[in-house]
Amino acid sequence: MSGPEGRRHAAGSVAGAGWRLGFQPVREILRSHPHEVVEVVIGRASGERRRTIESLCARHRVPVRRVSAGELRARLEAAGVDHAAARGFAGVLAPRERSATAPAAAGPELVVLVEDVQDPRNLGALLRVCEGAGVGRVLIRDRGSAPLSAAVAGTAAGAVDWLDVERIVNSAREIERLKRDGFWVYGADAGGVSPWTVDLSGRIVLCIGGEARGLRRRTKSLCDGLLGLPMRGHVESLNLSTAAAALLYEAVRQRLVRPEGLA
Repeated sequence: MSGPEGRRHAAGSVAGAGWRLGFQPVREILRSHPHEVVEVVIGRASGERRRTIESLCARHRVPVRRVSAGELRARLEAAGVDHAAARGFAGVLAPRERSATAPAAAGPELVVLVEDVQDPRNLGALLRVCEGAGVGRVLIRDRGSAPLSAAVAGTAAGAVDWLDVERIVNSAREIERLKRDGFWVYGADAGGVSPWTVDLSGRIVLCIGGEARGLRRRTKSLCDGLLGLPMRGHVESLNLSTAAAALLYEAVRQRLVRPEGLA
């Protein structure tokens, strides 16, 4: 796992499914997959580490239970988990109950990067679109974006439970890493070219910006191209989730039937 400024947060593995034990594993899953955390249990911990965990829990609306060291130990022992690994911090994860016949993510080569989407309903609607389009991963820039709250999950109508959603620290670093892995990166922008004029059938990252200003300048500068939708009516733009749906489903179409005229 990389350091606190790493490209991607990893939760790490622990003995006993459904738990994250120790300060760093609990901190990382709160950063990367907070929607999977049912509650955090803190036993006899104080100082900066406790304040860090409590702050993350408050941001993502994760319940915190403060117990004695003995109570935490007893709870972990009852769950068959090695209590020594907790060192005062334990995260309880929601069970992942997916149908055995459910299809796997349709697009491991289709990634969406999101930054500065602040309205929980917009973020939820966007995640629902991503799941429907079979997006393999959704990367959400942590600072400036809405937390993965109950409001987001409700609007997403269950999509959050099926998506591989990660909170990232730095969009630019993630884009550069994805480019090294062979991805082409496109940004959603009103001034961009029509998506059906671009080959979106390969390893593609679609960057979606926030409601107010769209993509950050640095992010836009790192994109290989910008994609937009021609507006034929009187309104100037579409809701970000609606625009994302049009762009993503063009990528889906190209994956299903490769259009003529594309290299």
